[in-house]
Amino acid sequence: MDRPRGLLGVRAVILLPTLVAILSFAAGVTNISAASVSGPLAPYLPAAVEQTVGFTSTLTGFLLLFAVSGLRRRYRAGWWATVLLLPLTAIQGLLQGIVVVPYLGELPISFSLTGLSLLSLPAVLLNRQVFDRPIDLSTTQQAAIAALLGGQIYITVGTYALREQFNGVSTLTDALYFAIVTSSTVGYGDVSPDPQSQAARLFAMSVVVIGTSSFALALGSVLGPAIQSRITKALGTMSESQLDLLEDHVLVLGYGDLSEPIIEELDGLADFVVVTTDPDDAAALQQRDIPVLTADPSDEEPLYRAGIERARAVMAATNDDAQDALAILTARQLNPEIRIVAAATDRENVAKLKRAGADAVISPAAIGGHLLVESAMGDEDSETLADKILHDEV
Repeated sequence: MDRPRGLLGVRAVILLPTLVAILSFAAGVTNISAASVSGPLAPYLPAAVEQTVGFTSTLTGFLLLFAVSGLRRRYRAGWWATVLLLPLTAIQGLLQGIVVVPYLGELPISFSLTGLSLLSLPAVLLNRQVFDRPIDLSTTQQAAIAALLGGQIYITVGTYALREQFNGVSTLTDALYFAIVTSSTVGYGDVSPDPQSQAARLFAMSVVVIGTSSFALALGSVLGPAIQSRITKALGTMSESQLDLLEDHVLVLGYGDLSEPIIEELDGLADFVVVTTDPDDAAALQQRDIPVLTADPSDEEPLYRAGIERARAVMAATNDDAQDALAILTARQLNPEIRIVAAATDRENVAKLKRAGADAVISPAAIGGHLLVESAMGDEDSETLADKILHDEV
């Protein structure tokens, strides 16, 4: 069964939840600042729900943005999180109803949130098979997550156990609040250990060490990949999230004299990515905002990363027919159904490139020689054809 494209394709799966996240955040902020709330469920809402629904909607919007970042990398966990959060945003939209904001009047933004959430859910469900990548956490990231969760549990449980020796702690929520504001180094000062309790003071000292260090470790594990992505882009290659968004695109394997006119023809016609081993060529292409992956096009791993299973066609047109043949063999092995087109530098290699797996092989030298002879013999049709190919730039 073919994957849905267009309005129900991968881009829609990412765009629609992103809009829901933004709308959820906007609805929450609007609800917090609203003078009153009205709607079909407003008369039945408990006071606690009415007071907190705006804050939870804002938080859900942030969480959904994190889930969308997982979708961009095709993580299955990101898909599950999105599926769970979209019904929640729809319910929150119903709970918030129509809010009345001073100077702005009635804003039905919450009902829009419900409608967009329900519209987004089928698109996400229909594309389930696309998001099949497990989260591959490094050892450092696993340790950071374990340290952060362990630290928060230790501080929360310990603070609640010593609540009689802390000022401002009476519930488990107070203990969790103390854990978060201390670990993040915010420290409002409204919760503090009893100065007469040595146990509470010793525990607070351990909280400062464990909480801040675990928080800093987790922050570093998050910022590290982002910095690496920036460095990768500067070196002339696409990031993993950019590669994961490729769909129904064209792979240009290698970069040579013929690659430049190919890129010019593809620009604006179809999405494409160039795979080349030369870092200088890759950096030059990147500076021109041309999608490029610095890797060997005859290796399987780079073609997988470039989404060959989702591509519509493959083109190989460098100055090295032998290298093109290897790239074609690899591409054909990874995707037997894809259309592969190649250019042969030497006419003798046309048949060899077809045997390697190319569906069509063109010899620019043979075509150019034929057009030159026809033009020299007075055939105006050949000149018209050449002008058309060159966009009247001859």
